[in-house]
Amino acid sequence: MAATIKDVALRARVSIASVSRALNGTGAVTEKSRQRVLRAATQLRYTPHQAARSLITRRTRTVGVLLPDIHGEYFSELIRGIDKAARERGLHLLVSSSHGDSGEAALALSSMNGRVDGVLIMSPHVDAALTLGSLPATLPTVLMNMPASAGDAPTFLTDHYGGALAMVEHLKALGYKRIAHITGPEGNWDSDERLRGYHAALGRDAAGHGPVLKGLFTEESGYLAGRALLAATPRPDAVFAANDMMAIGCLYAFTEAGLRVPQDIAICGFDDIPIARYVTPALTTVRAQTTELGRQALDALAAAILEAGTGRGQRQVLGTQLVIRDSCGGALLARREPASFARGAGQAGFLRKTRVDGEMEDRPKQ
Repeated sequence: MAATIKDVALRARVSIASVSRALNGTGAVTEKSRQRVLRAATQLRYTPHQAARSLITRRTRTVGVLLPDIHGEYFSELIRGIDKAARERGLHLLVSSSHGDSGEAALALSSMNGRVDGVLIMSPHVDAALTLGSLPATLPTVLMNMPASAGDAPTFLTDHYGGALAMVEHLKALGYKRIAHITGPEGNWDSDERLRGYHAALGRDAAGHGPVLKGLFTEESGYLAGRALLAATPRPDAVFAANDMMAIGCLYAFTEAGLRVPQDIAICGFDDIPIARYVTPALTTVRAQTTELGRQALDALAAAILEAGTGRGQRQVLGTQLVIRDSCGGALLARREPASFARGAGQAGFLRKTRVDGEMEDRPKQ
């Protein structure tokens, strides 16, 4: 039979209340008594009953995370940041995916009700009012990469617009005249902001606008877009894909067709997922602070759990940075001159210089 809290109290020669305080780290208990309780609990292999503990403390030590998807390197990096911050606080994660469907998002959030102390939400496909309407008004909530219409919950955003603007301006500075764009899914806020940055960089230069093709943030959709661009007349001389996975798929289509990148056509992406530096040629991209986004969002949620209302109305924009590699043909230029980086609102840019792999170390801005 499993040991109970009474067994621990008898072995440690303290009251049941003292055992509870020692194991939960709350209330007054002497260090000597705490050590006796911990030793007794270890000897008896006692495991606190989480449901009973939750009834007493009104805390589950668990936070919910709702994402539009959990497949791919981008979400792996995001979850890594969330998980690291959660482990530092002794919190556990309950992760679910909406698959871009409002009904699934509502069901996932409803299933978390009563099982989590707070929730992180990234759901750029879903109407914010509908998403938040599935939650109790008192449940601490933090949003990630959701539009301003999402309400007054603390929100953490990547500077999608600024990053795309900087990348297309970089391509223009390298002399590319006809720049195509592969978007993300229709109605996706991240994709819409990157498309807005693309158009802003090209301005009224009609000749500079290459074809704009729809993608799905997947390698396959990037590959199909690349095949379509091969048949375009005139063919663009550079391609800006709205994420790295599509850029890699597009790169494969070009290589398969015998085109040389960047000699015949340049290509770049967005996010700087780990694999981006290992493809051939290494992918020029916009580095988003994906892991840091997850960490800061979890920090804010932990604060809101401890004190209701903390951070309400806060909108923190995390800056982005150009990472110049070989696929745009600008690596040599970048080795000679520092390049610009995009800036997020309220953040002056998180690195002093653009990083060129193997040539320049990342240096925190002083």
